[in-house]
Amino acid sequence: MGRAHHGAHPGRARAVKLALLAALIVPLTAGCSVQDVIRFGWPAGVTPQADAMRELWTWSAIAALVVGAVTWGAMFWAVAFHRKKKGDDDTPPRQTQYNLPVEIAFTVIPTIIVAVLFGFTVSVQNYVDVDNPDPDLAIDIRGFQWNWEFTYPDSQGPDGEPVSTLGDSATIPLLVLPTEASIEFTQASSDVIHSFYVPEFLFKRDVFPMPEKNNQDNVWQIDRIDQQGTFVGRCAELCGAYHSQMNFEVRALPQELFDRWLTLRGQVNPATGEGYTAGEALGELGCGVDCEPAATTTFPFNTDRAAREASGAVAAGN
Repeated sequence: MGRAHHGAHPGRARAVKLALLAALIVPLTAGCSVQDVIRFGWPAGVTPQADAMRELWTWSAIAALVVGAVTWGAMFWAVAFHRKKKGDDDTPPRQTQYNLPVEIAFTVIPTIIVAVLFGFTVSVQNYVDVDNPDPDLAIDIRGFQWNWEFTYPDSQGPDGEPVSTLGDSATIPLLVLPTEASIEFTQASSDVIHSFYVPEFLFKRDVFPMPEKNNQDNVWQIDRIDQQGTFVGRCAELCGAYHSQMNFEVRALPQELFDRWLTLRGQVNPATGEGYTAGEALGELGCGVDCEPAATTTFPFNTDRAAREASGAVAAGN
């Protein structure tokens, strides 16, 4: 019996070593970088506001893990060194419920932790919600069942109206934006509540009908988009039968390419005799695969989006 009991300890030690080795190897073999690990599941953001929110989340999670480790350590220490032993039946345990220094520490330390977390949260929230007086670009967003319309109010199309992109049953709308430019969005809904959500922005904005009557701040900004690329946008508010197909795409282009794209949107396409669509203008830029429309249809879902115009009115004949 003594030999069997003695032989169990090396086995436990070996199991602990294997567990620690697995904890070290799994993130490495899964292709996770240090940045991937400390994001704790958050995607990499592409705006300064997204970076600020991710850093708040990262440091909050690290602080929570530190507090958890201290708490778990105290629990295991109490279990290991203050468990009942032989001869303790006649000796009452030491009472600490009226230990004033311990009670003060248990009150002050959590209060400090909450206050620090609250302070950093308010600071990041104020930064995300700040509105600069002179943004580089203004864009109007209109959500409707079940698509999006994006308008550039300071531009002019071939028909004299501002350039706009309207999604329908056959076309997922493209929201083309410049990188390294501050952008102001003004949003509204034609019917029910929608939600403008680009995961790489790391936050979403609910889109209300009649925002001025619903006490909604429907104007918001981003400082800039830090990289060129293609990003998927979604409606993140359940809004009806085809909510899941209410997607759009964000195309972030360097400022020079964006200016050329917007200029093309104000011209007539010789091949069609009509103004360039967002996808046609991107194709004319000849800037590689990043500029080619990647998703232009909702097939096999027939959402019948053409039955409702961006204004919310039912289209003729439907």
